[in-house]
Amino acid sequence: MGANFRSDNEAPVAPEIMAALAEANRGPAHSYGDDGLTARLKDLFRDVFETDLAVFPLVSGTAANALAVAQATPSYGAVICHQDSHMHTEECGAPEFYSGGSKLFALGGKDGKLDAVGVRERIASAGQVGDHASKPTLLSLTQATEFGTVYSLEEIRDLAKAAHEAGMRIHMDGARLANAASSLGCSPAEMTWRAGVDMVSFGATKNGAMMAEALLVFDPGLANELGRRRKQAGHLISKMRFVSAQLEAYLADDLWLRLASHANLMARRMCEGLEEIGGVDLLYPVQSNEIFVRMDRVLCDGLRAAGFEFHGWPDRSGVYRLVTSFCTEEEEVESILKALAVLDAA
Repeated sequence: MGANFRSDNEAPVAPEIMAALAEANRGPAHSYGDDGLTARLKDLFRDVFETDLAVFPLVSGTAANALAVAQATPSYGAVICHQDSHMHTEECGAPEFYSGGSKLFALGGKDGKLDAVGVRERIASAGQVGDHASKPTLLSLTQATEFGTVYSLEEIRDLAKAAHEAGMRIHMDGARLANAASSLGCSPAEMTWRAGVDMVSFGATKNGAMMAEALLVFDPGLANELGRRRKQAGHLISKMRFVSAQLEAYLADDLWLRLASHANLMARRMCEGLEEIGGVDLLYPVQSNEIFVRMDRVLCDGLRAAGFEFHGWPDRSGVYRLVTSFCTEEEEVESILKALAVLDAA
């Protein structure tokens, strides 16, 4: 029995969210976010994050990231991010485009994470030539990271302190925020604004939504005119109730955390089994729902011949990513582990 471990983007829509979409489709509703459902959503986000905040529903994480950068970074400014972050490697220059030409200062960091020492050094070096260099105005963290690792609360606080000392804002790319929150066992507030984060790209699509994200802004001043910026960028959605319906169902009764917890659990089970396979090396700590391995070509070919799907990581020969989702079944995990054990013993 094969199974798809290519990406959580390839998972179906969670039944609860599909039902919410069908309910939202009953009759007309005001457009462009003036509907009652979107109004309820804003209150729900405030309850979940335990604070007042501005909520901007969107349909893509790239839009959320790019709008966040544009809102906090002038054209002569710069964003400090990890060299493997999504905004640096897979958004086709959208953050630079929407901010009118700001730069990305991409730094290395173990396990896909930035560290406060490196961030402070980059801030200091950017100021050595004065007006000749772009000024860092935003620090962007990815939680969970592109390699499935998770920043601890202490790491987030340390990074936020380093950036705030330099007068910078903090953005969190939370495409897999639910997986990170589940992994840490903390509240959304603890991981975001209480740790110093100013804006969050809140992702739902990878964890059961059809197409639903939101840019959350905790500082009212930072949200000023962001609605117009969203419209100018082409992301003010006419029938917004269908995005809001997904997000409302996603947050209701902690569905988002329950779905992510299952995905994380399946990843941990897979990790335990992979540790027993001789031809497979785990490359990073498995702290969410992504697993990165170095695998013998024979094993890779054998798995694919048996119908298992997974992603070969670009520019890294022999490195593969396996991703579990809210709907990954334990039998699917056991089947790939059994297939690997047979291939490894051959």
